Amino acid sequence: MDKVSVPSILASGGLVADSFSMCFGPDGIGRISFGDKGSPDQEETPFNLNQLHPTYNVSVTQIAVGTKVKDTDFSAIFDSGTSFTYLTDPAYTRISESFNSQALDNRHSSDPRIPFEYCYDFSMNATEPVIPSINLTMKGGNQFSVYDPIVFISSKTETVYCLGVVKSSDVDIIGQNFMTDHRIVFDREKLVLGWKKSDCYDIENFSTLPVSPGISPAVPPTIAVVPVSPQISPAVPPTSAVAPRSYTPEATKESGNGSHISGAAPPSMSHAPRLSPMSFIFMIPFSVIVSSFFPRAPSY
Repeated sequence: MDKVSVPSILASGGLVADSFSMCFGPDGIGRISFGDKGSPDQEETPFNLNQLHPTYNVSVTQIAVGTKVKDTDFSAIFDSGTSFTYLTDPAYTRISESFNSQALDNRHSSDPRIPFEYCYDFSMNATEPVIPSINLTMKGGNQFSVYDPIVFISSKTETVYCLGVVKSSDVDIIGQNFMTDHRIVFDREKLVLGWKKSDCYDIENFSTLPVSPGISPAVPPTIAVVPVSPQISPAVPPTSAVAPRSYTPEATKESGNGSHISGAAPPSMSHAPRLSPMSFIFMIPFSVIVSSFFPRAPSY
């Protein structure tokens, strides 16, 4: 959140407002929009400013999983560069045990190669698992709905799905998987986080003018849009996007520095695991050490 980022550089040059948004769509397509301050009807919560570590940190006051509601009080970093969500106790225990008590499928046996604690057997004949809803209440009272909290992991013989939350010992991070289906606005001027449900195509008042030195600061574009995937043009979205569950990406090694899904643009890694987006079905042999994909969240 310091003044060394792309949004602050563009804003200081008079090109855009000092704000940006990230949108991770349900089909795996997303975009980052520099200068985006969101819409008047979006939900918002204030940032918690820490001068030593100026991150996009917000307060969570309540966790609702299905019919179970737990009051809580913790702060978490909204980090688009982290693929999964990391929570410390007691928040981790509250959300995971509430999820487990309402899950309809059988609990999968513990597997040290899978970094998630709460996993369930998934019938290959089923279309989608029935999972309890997850909602976070933010400081100020607005609710943040988690639309895609699970991760699929498949081998040749079985498929399991897991609650995409990793237990952390030192820092709480709301990762990309919890942000799916939202237009997340990081307003550095108002010092608020904004959010609104979105498929990442239907975004209002977008200017797709390129950001370059040739743009005069006197007449800046409203918003400069950059697609997350370089193959996708923000001006002309594809008419038939490939849904993540309709094909099988291949895990490939990257010179010893983790893995990413072949064919999907990896996220900008500010902290975290090298897999994105998380609604993909991972078709990998269980002989592969899955935990190597998920490095530990850093200390702050």
